Amino acid sequence: QVQLVESGGGLVQAGGSRRLSCTASGGTFSRYFMGWFRQAPGKNREFVASIWQNDYYVDSVKGRFTISRDNAKNTVYLQMNALTPEDTAVYFCTAREGGEWEFWGQGTQVTVSS
Repeated sequence: QVQLVESGGGLVQAGGSRRLSCTASGGTFSRYFMGWFRQAPGKNREFVASIWQNDYYVDSVKGRFTISRDNAKNTVYLQMNALTPEDTAVYFCTAREGGEWEFWGQGTQVTVSS
């Protein structure tokens, strides 16, 4: 069983940056495909980015967000730049070894003010 704990959320002004972190415990981190999802008020949870050896992004964040991982620290990061109010959401860290996202963190709120 993998436990995921996110941190780094908060209030940021439009155009600003924020880095989210997610630290994993209880598994072999390097074996897991790691990802970030987000859920805005009244909307479904959506994929943001994922990484194993390569990284993948939803179109709306390409060029602004960067996902990275440090296997020695069991941590995955999401660097978010040029934030807009549309990025306001609860951001969730997730992990999978197989085809479905199995493990989820509790989420961290990011609020972008205009």
